[in-house]
Amino acid sequence: MNKRMFKYARKGHKWLGYLLAIQLLLWLSGGLVMSSLPLEKVHGKHLAKRSLDNPFMIADYTASVDRITAQFQQIKAINYSHFLNAPIIEVTTEQSTVSFNGHTGAIMAKPSEAEIIANAKAHLLIDANVLQVQQLKQGPREAAHKQNIWQVRFDDWLATTIYLDSQNGKVITVRSTLWRIFDFFWMLHIMDYDERENFNNPLLISFSATSVLFCITGIILLLQNVRIKRKKPATRVGLSK
Repeated sequence: MNKRMFKYARKGHKWLGYLLAIQLLLWLSGGLVMSSLPLEKVHGKHLAKRSLDNPFMIADYTASVDRITAQFQQIKAINYSHFLNAPIIEVTTEQSTVSFNGHTGAIMAKPSEAEIIANAKAHLLIDANVLQVQQLKQGPREAAHKQNIWQVRFDDWLATTIYLDSQNGKVITVRSTLWRIFDFFWMLHIMDYDERENFNNPLLISFSATSVLFCITGIILLLQNVRIKRKKPATRVGLSK
């Protein structure tokens, strides 16, 4: 390789380093943080359960299933579940899921705030008190922007937050400070600063390609320092007479 190539490689490596320095630091720090946080704890499995075991038997669902299903033309699924102390029959169609009281067969009324709090506490696995309860027309990004949900925040040091469906009271997701930290570094890692879901965004691809060029120029500069050591011929020391 000639000297001109090494000269261009040195300049390119320097300017690519300037361009990438901060992002490389963010990538490395993000990788360190995300690999250090166990996913079970990020998802809040130690804080709250997503669902509870159904305490009811089939015999406890005394409502007429035939009368319930007669209200629909097409049914995708029928599920036997529960909400607090009531058995629930869920009928899923192409459009939505409708919940019926498993005793009376009546359509389940929307849970009240007190029932939402009681259900959130029933799912909670830690000792904490309710800090704030609010019904949201549209949830935040950490709840995938779902509409018509309840947000129940607790006063533990991880700011545990449970999101529940306002129609049937089911837990949608559990979030905490650990999830928010992970999500923040995930945003920096994939460079999607809006929805934090697009792993193929142009900004990430551009910086990744630049990083490859940075590595290539670095390899070229390493080759410049490689020297093939030639063996020098041994000199004989003659004895003077």
